[in-house]
Amino acid sequence: MKQAIEILGRAVGPGHGVYVVAEISANHLGSFERATKLVEAAAAAGADAVKLQTYRPDTISLDCDRPEFVIRGGLWDGWRLFDLYREAQTPWEWHAPLFAQARACGIAMFSSAFDATAVELLDSLGAPAYKIASFEIVDLPLIERCAATGKPVILSTGIASLSEIVEAVDAAARAGSGGVALLHCVSGYPAPAEEMNLRTIPNLAETFGVPVGLSDHTLGTAVPVASVALGAVMIEKHLTLGRTDGGPDAAFSLEPAEFKAMAEACRSAYAALGAVSHNPVPSARANRGLRRSLYAVADIAAGERFDAANVRSVRPGAGLPPKHLPEILGRHARRAIKRGTPLSWRDVDD
Repeated sequence: MKQAIEILGRAVGPGHGVYVVAEISANHLGSFERATKLVEAAAAAGADAVKLQTYRPDTISLDCDRPEFVIRGGLWDGWRLFDLYREAQTPWEWHAPLFAQARACGIAMFSSAFDATAVELLDSLGAPAYKIASFEIVDLPLIERCAATGKPVILSTGIASLSEIVEAVDAAARAGSGGVALLHCVSGYPAPAEEMNLRTIPNLAETFGVPVGLSDHTLGTAVPVASVALGAVMIEKHLTLGRTDGGPDAAFSLEPAEFKAMAEACRSAYAALGAVSHNPVPSARANRGLRRSLYAVADIAAGERFDAANVRSVRPGAGLPPKHLPEILGRHARRAIKRGTPLSWRDVDD
């Protein structure tokens, strides 16, 4: 497996920083103008890419009233699947101008494809990668169709079992050469932080040998930042212009200022990981001189005995290391020592 994938010339994987994706989803609220503002907001907030979702209601579900087509519980309780997706869809005629706008903003754009016709549309627009949503990870023919384009395939694990993840990764690897990335995901909307099990991220990386990130539906920004500390190299988070504007995804989306703060915090977290080191770094090296050492804390006459009243461990660090204090106590001063003088072995009588 590839340790990194490439999206428009940018490597995504261990050692290449954090790749931040702004998910628009349904937060355009059916307005093309709002969709364009979201692309601009994503670029201004520091996202590396904007992600769409490419489907029609009749390609993702059926216009059907049977009970299994109605959502029970959660954020979308009572919605028919068809009605929810009709509300949330990004019209196909918007895709070309949005891709063009993303290029103008200097930001990548790709999408979650939900059927072969979506792959065909996205391929015609030069999509640099394909996302497979967590509910589609069991659709191996769709995964193979995306991988056959030669572009990277990014799989959200969501509600998949380990065996289903194995099948999906194998399908993508078998069908294409663009590489695979996995996004650890909890498909709750919103997802409780205590159910995120972020320790799964390094396990996925070790198990599959591919880049692993996080598709996050929790509230706030703490979970994405924590995931970076555990090795996440891609963060996907929903972006809205304003939660109070409503929409199917608003409750677990970030506003632009929040998204920017998250992106900056994730990159700071990545930078802070560094490497294993037990040596002072440049910013701390100068402070070595402020460490504790042994000083005369009272005037000491030549021949006077060193004791706890005239020698102590204090800051700064120009004297002998404090570990030598037991060796010095009880011995005698070789010369007169003024208070505030750092002790050296020259001051100690053999």
